[in-house]
Amino acid sequence: MGKPTGYATNRLMQGADGKWRPAWALRDTAALEYYDTEWGRPVRSERGVFEQLSLEVFQAGLSWLTILKKRDALRAAFDHFEPEVVAAYGEDAVARLRADSRIVRNERKIRSTIGNAQATMRLASKGGLAQLVWSFARKETVKPRTPEEVPTQSPESVALAKALRAHGFTGIGPITAFAMMAAIGVVDVLQAPQRLQQ
Repeated sequence: MGKPTGYATNRLMQGADGKWRPAWALRDTAALEYYDTEWGRPVRSERGVFEQLSLEVFQAGLSWLTILKKRDALRAAFDHFEPEVVAAYGEDAVARLRADSRIVRNERKIRSTIGNAQATMRLASKGGLAQLVWSFARKETVKPRTPEEVPTQSPESVALAKALRAHGFTGIGPITAFAMMAAIGVVDVLQAPQRLQQ
């Protein structure tokens, strides 16, 4: 459940429907729909994992709701996060993205996303990004007993962040890696709010 400005909060709240969810999911109808229909569901495609990694890079220092509301614009601006397309971006693309008011126009994050696409392409001959990320899944997930026990990082996310950096990825540390892992179902904290209310 991640960092306070992103996915994370250990605080649970009861929605109008009586269901318990993390507070971030109840801040907006878009966040609620995302949590109920997407968050924590397994994503195993190369494009899907690259997209989530890219969104996490853009989210750093911002709220997840900000990124969620800009997600469609980011997808359009970055050619739906097709790694091979983004990997070929040059300075013209950087200038175009920096001028696009619909997205987060942070040049460091833009360049990081392009560099990460290039790193993703280099990984293709070694099994790919999705395989690397999913190789850090635990066979058994620790089930938190209280909201305070829901982690913001794990030994696996520390190891994944280190592995990604070794392959040339930038902009992702252990907390960001954990948020990505939770979002795409690599770590199972999806049902934690329902377990913790019992």
